[in-house]
Formats: sequence, C-alpha cells, structure tokens
Amino acid sequence: MKVFRGGTVVDATGVRDADVAVEDGEIVSVGDASDDPDEEIDASGQFVAPGLVDAHVHLMMDGRADPGEVDSDSEATLAYRAAANLGDALDAGVTTVRDLGAPGSLALDAATAVERGVLEGPRVVACGENVVMTGGHGHWFGREADGVAEVKKAVREQLKRGADVVKCMATGGVLTEGALTGAPELDEAELEAVVDAANAKRVPTAAHAHGTAGIKNAVRAGISSVEHGTFMDREAAELMADRGTYWVPTAKALYGIVEAGTEAGIPEFAVRKAEAAKDAWAEAFDHALDAGVPIAMGTDAGTPFNHHGDIPEELELMVDHGLSEEAALEAATVNAADLLGLDGVGTVAEGTHADLVVLDADPLDDVTAWQSPARVVRRGTVVR
Repeated sequence: MKVFRGGTVVDATGVRDADVAVEDGEIVSVGDASDDPDEEIDASGQFVAPGLVDAHVHLMMDGRADPGEVDSDSEATLAYRAAANLGDALDAGVTTVRDLGAPGSLALDAATAVERGVLEGPRVVACGENVVMTGGHGHWFGREADGVAEVKKAVREQLKRGADVVKCMATGGVLTEGALTGAPELDEAELEAVVDAANAKRVPTAAHAHGTAGIKNAVRAGISSVEHGTFMDREAAELMADRGTYWVPTAKALYGIVEAGTEAGIPEFAVRKAEAAKDAWAEAFDHALDAGVPIAMGTDAGTPFNHHGDIPEELELMVDHGLSEEAALEAATVNAADLLGLDGVGTVAEGTHADLVVLDADPLDDVTAWQSPARVVRRGTVVR
C-alpha cells in the first residue's frame, strides 16, 4: 500500500484534508490511512486531485505548423510519434485521453499498448478513423463515406476494430484546404445513421461541428458531443442543453493557430479561417454558459502549436472565457469521464482508479496550478 500523507484532496465533490491510500492501482481509502504503509509520500501543504481527462486529442499529430505534412509519414513514424505524445501528456498530469481520429488502427493499438503495459501513458479511448464525406474535412486520415448505407458501413468498420467512440465530421474545418469551416458536410440523415449504428453497440458518438446548421443537425441526430462548436448560436446552445449534448470547446486549437499565425509556418488558409472564427467562438462560449450546456474539456492536441504536454493550459483558457475554477475542474475530470463512459475516473474516492496529480497550489484558487504538477500518479504508480 502507498499513502499520500497530509495533503488536501480537491475534486468535484469538494475540498477536504485527507490521506489517500492506493493499492493495486485503486484508491482504497480517503481519510486517516494506515500508519504502516509500504510507502509513504509526504503531501503536506499540497493538493491531491484527479488526473486530467482530455476528451479530444490526435496522438499521431505533434503540434507542427502544417499538420497535413504527416500524411506522408509511415505508419511506424506515426506510431513512434503517438508513443512520444502519450508520454508528454502523462508527464503533464493527463491520465486519460480520447483520440478522435487517426489512420487505420493506430490509436486503438495505442490504447491496447498502454493497457498491457507496453507503453507508459494515459488511458486511451479511441475512435479509430473518423467518418467523413468524400473530400471532406480530415479526409486524408479519415474513412470517406457518402449516403446512409456507406456511412453505416464505415461506422461498423470502426466498431469491428473495437472503437470506444465513433467520430464523424458534420461540417468543414479549419485545417483542411478547400473545406468551408461552418458548412454542413455529412447531412442530418447521415448523422442519424452514425448514431443508429453506434447505438446498436452502445458506443457514444462525437461530431466535429463548427457551423450552426451542422451543430443543430448533430444534436437532433442524437450525437453525444459537439466538438469545437465555433459558431454555436443561442438556439443551438439551448438545444444542446435540452438534449444533454456535451460541448468540447477545444480553445487551445483555435488559439494555437491565431497566436502563431503564418509567420510560424501555419498555412495561410488555416490562419485566415481561424481568425474569422475567433470572435464567434467567444460568443459561443457565452451562449453555452447562459444555456447551461454541459462542458467536457478537450484540446484537439496535436494541431498547430497545440502540444500534448501543454494540455492543462486548456483549463486556464476556459476560465478566461467565463467558466469558474470549480466548473473547469469538473469539465476536465468528472464531465469528461462521463462523456467517455468511464466509471471510477475523475474523482478521488475509495474504489476509483488511482489516477492522481499532486499540485503545489490549490487549483480552485489558481487554475494555472494544473500546469506544473509536482507528482503524477497513474494506476497507483508515481510516474513523475
């Protein structure tokens, strides 16, 4: 048994002074722990919190200025990069990630490698290949499909591979040349086919959706989460809140492009589209907060200057746009875990997975505390 002694526990259930005892990868007690553990770690003056959950990453991307360049990389190169990104995310205190698009079975294989102890990294929930219309956003690493029958087959292919979630493209995006950022791509009938095929296996769904029409199509179709939601209007936000559809804002993806710009080598078309979307995204955040849309943290890590090792910066950006520190914690722990369908993840409680971070400052007072964890614990093992 390992005991983190004398710290202050901070999670979505509240704040309390407590020892945290872990054994065999599980939290076995939160309170006064045994006086004779196998290992004791002094957490006096520190804060013990759940490891972060990022609901939107791309393990095969590395934050380079032009992600389209990775299209020519070999499968082996992509796999090595994914392994490195897993290590960077774990070092940053991220203990669970959801990969929302990679070629072939790359991310699914990464999940298996972590689970079997071949790789050290966060728990991986993966979609396999995202389903996209022919020539649509992300087509170069997605599964192209058109019409209800083709879309159903494409979804079933991902489920056959063992996908934990099905990802589709409801609208165009910023990083695909020629795609219109907010324009609908898969239509509502195709999105319903995605949901129907996924529901048959009780697998959640996620839709890349920037434009208002595409967002509403996705929500009406029953999609579990809207990714990005850049041009969400008040009506779309209220629809999402009414249906319980999660929003994954991915602030770091937008800011990574806008702040670096073409001077850093980002393609001009991507910078132009991101700059045009920035003000709308800020308004979307206001609409979401006003309507009470459930929010789960996700970064789109791997997109330009949006590195896996910097994932905790997303909480600061969410707070900057009006989310409280408590709500940001919930978005990055229990909400994201709920969206991913994970039990025993996102809280510090007896019987849950021993995925923890030890922080030097209270993240409810200083949201930047997440960005420099003193210790990271995965499956009960201190990995940093």
